[in-house]
Amino acid sequence: MPEENAVVSVLDRAFLYGDGLFETMRVCGGKPFRWQQHMDRLQRGAEFLKLRLPFGAQELRRFATELVTQNHLPDAVLRLTLSRGVGVRGYSPRGAERPSLVMTLHPIPVVGARNPPGWKLVTSSFRVPANEKLSTFKTCNKLPQILARAEAESRGADEALLLNTDDEVAEAASSNLFWIANDTVCTTPLASGILAGVTRGVVFEICAQLGVPFAEIPIKPDALRAAQGGFLSLSTLGIVELVSFDDYDLNRSQLVERIRHGYDELVREESA
Repeated sequence: MPEENAVVSVLDRAFLYGDGLFETMRVCGGKPFRWQQHMDRLQRGAEFLKLRLPFGAQELRRFATELVTQNHLPDAVLRLTLSRGVGVRGYSPRGAERPSLVMTLHPIPVVGARNPPGWKLVTSSFRVPANEKLSTFKTCNKLPQILARAEAESRGADEALLLNTDDEVAEAASSNLFWIANDTVCTTPLASGILAGVTRGVVFEICAQLGVPFAEIPIKPDALRAAQGGFLSLSTLGIVELVSFDDYDLNRSQLVERIRHGYDELVREESA
């Protein structure tokens, strides 16, 4: 339906408490990239929150295809939001037995293939809990990330780095963080309190295809300055190289371009 006709109750629990989940994915050639991985994470999150998905995976895929067709947007960003729905007043989920599910489609950010973006990263004053199971899912409550991004933008940066309660690097506000050390592509482990990013998993696949070693290791923020290079992974843009960290110019590595190229090629292959 048209956006102006799409409404959700003011008593919906996702509006009141952030009681819900969402998935954001790239659509290329009319096909959602890595649809199954996004659905698997959504299902795991729904089971963890004891939330019922009102439609099966095949129905959801049909809805997504219809949305792409009606909007004439074969290259876009698809967001799926699942709320527990309306229940009794208060935190108790009792009575919330009719979940709400919304799919929206948005134009994809324009990125020049010959001049990909390089982002400035700054450390946020906000922290995320280490060893937090909820962090592995895309819950509708993202206040730390929202405040961190606002803080970064106020400092002229593109993205915020969130540390965890152990003062170790966790992730960026809207993306997973990677750095290169000793010719190895490194990222933080899930126990750091990070999202189990779908694109993060794709990076592991690309590294294996390229024969590049990769590792999940904890790191302190100061150690990032000595990295051979760094980049972020996110569904909307894929691979974004980091050019600075806390106003310190970072080293640049050709390996980042190889991974970015590998990602773009994989998206094209799977959308053909």
